[in-house]
Amino acid sequence: MSVVKENSDFFRLDSHCFEKRFEFLKQTLKYVHCKRLSELVSKPIQTGHTPSMSNAENYGGNIAFIKTDNLHSNDISDIYNDYLSDKGNSEIFRTFLQPKDIITTIIGATEDVIARSAIICPAHLPANINQNIVQIRINSNIICPEYVNIYLNSKYGRNYLILLSRQTEQVNLNCQEVGGVLIPIFSDNLCKTIQNLSTKAYKLQLQTKKIYASAEKLLDVYLMIENFDEYKHTIKSLTNSFIKSGRLDAEYYQPKYDSLIAQINAKETVSSLCNLYDSNFVPDSDREYNYIELSNVGISGNISNVEKVIGNNLPSRARRLVQKGQVIVSSIEGSLSSCALIDSEYDCALCSTGFYVIDSDKINSETLLVLFKSKPIQALLKQRCSGTILTAISKDEFLNMPLPTIDEVVQKEISYKIQESFRLRKEAKRLLDKAIKAVEIAIETDEETALNGLMD
Repeated sequence: MSVVKENSDFFRLDSHCFEKRFEFLKQTLKYVHCKRLSELVSKPIQTGHTPSMSNAENYGGNIAFIKTDNLHSNDISDIYNDYLSDKGNSEIFRTFLQPKDIITTIIGATEDVIARSAIICPAHLPANINQNIVQIRINSNIICPEYVNIYLNSKYGRNYLILLSRQTEQVNLNCQEVGGVLIPIFSDNLCKTIQNLSTKAYKLQLQTKKIYASAEKLLDVYLMIENFDEYKHTIKSLTNSFIKSGRLDAEYYQPKYDSLIAQINAKETVSSLCNLYDSNFVPDSDREYNYIELSNVGISGNISNVEKVIGNNLPSRARRLVQKGQVIVSSIEGSLSSCALIDSEYDCALCSTGFYVIDSDKINSETLLVLFKSKPIQALLKQRCSGTILTAISKDEFLNMPLPTIDEVVQKEISYKIQESFRLRKEAKRLLDKAIKAVEIAIETDEETALNGLMD
C-alpha cells in the first residue's frame, strides 16, 4: 500500500467521532489520495423540503416524492406514498432531480436509516425529495457519478457519513457535513469500469420491470375485465344491502364494484382459492430474523434491503412467519399494492401482521402475486376496507372475495416471466455488490488487484 496523502481531518470533539469502530477509516483513508465531496459537485449539496400538506394543490400530480422509506442502499423503492403536482414541485424546484444525481438519507431515528445512497436513473423521474434527504450532483468532468455512488455505498463511504453524523434525539447530518466526506480518487480506468458495471445493473433493473409488466398484460388479456369504473352513482335498498353486507359506507356500494363482481362471477370462481396463514408466531429472543416491512416491498413484487433484527428487538407486530413460495399482501388501505413473493432468500423470515400471508393449491405463487396486484383485485381489496383510525381489510372480507381461476397454460407463462424478472434483479444486485467490493479492495490494497477482481 503506497502513501499518497495523509488526510488528518478528524477534528470533532464529541466522543462519537472517537469510537473504536471508526478506527479503520482513519487508519486506511489517510494512506489514500482523497478529495472532499464538496470539491466534486457541480452545484451545492442541498436538502429537499415538503410542500404544505394542507394545500391539496401541491399533490396529486405525477412527480414522485421520494422519502426516507423509499431510499435504501443502491435502491429506490418505487411505491410512493405521495406524488407532487407541478405547483408542489415548483416550491422545491431547487432539488428537482436529474439523471445521475445521488441522493442520501441524512435524518433518521437510528444509524441504520441514515447514509443510504442511490443514484437517480431516468426511470425514477420526474421526482423530488423531502427534507430528510440530500441531493448530490457530481461534476462528471471531474469524476464519474456512478463511482461516487458506489463508494458511498461501500463500508468506507457509509461509515464516513455515520462518523460525521450527530447523535442527538435523532441521528442527523447537514449538507456541510455530507460535503466533508472524503472520496478516494483513483484512475479513470477503475472509475470507468465501475461506471460500466453500474450501467449494466441499471439496464437489468429496467428489464426486470418490463418483464413483470408483460406478465401483468398477459393476465389482463386473459381476464378481459373492462370498464368497471365508469359508473357514477347507484341506488340501494338500505335494509337489504345492510343485512347482507353489514356495511353502511357509500364507497362499498359504488356500482363499479357491482360491474366488477359480475364480470368475475361470469368466469369460474373459487371462494377457497387461497390458503391464509395468520398464526401468531413468537420469535426467539436471541435469534436473528429477516424482518420484512412495507418499505421493503417493490412495485414488481420483489423484496429488498431487509434488515436482520434480533428477536428481542423486533416490534410486537413482527408475528408472521413466511416461507418460500408464499405471497404476502398488505391489508392496509393506502398500501394494498404492496404484495410480494417470498423466495428462498427470505424463507423463514418474519413480516408484519399488516400483511396477509397466502398461497394456493390451485394457482402458482407467481400468478397469485400478479393477480393480487392486478387492477380488478386491487379494487375489490379497497372496497372491502373499513375502519376509522386505521382503514384495513378484515380477514373475513379478504377470504370472501370472489377470485377467478386461471388457465394452467397462462399460469405457466406468468410463472416463467416472474421468475426471470427475479433472476435478472438478483444479477443486477450481484453486479453492484461486485463494484462495491472492488472499490473497497482498491482502498485497502491497490487498483490493479481491484481491477483483476472485476475480471473474475
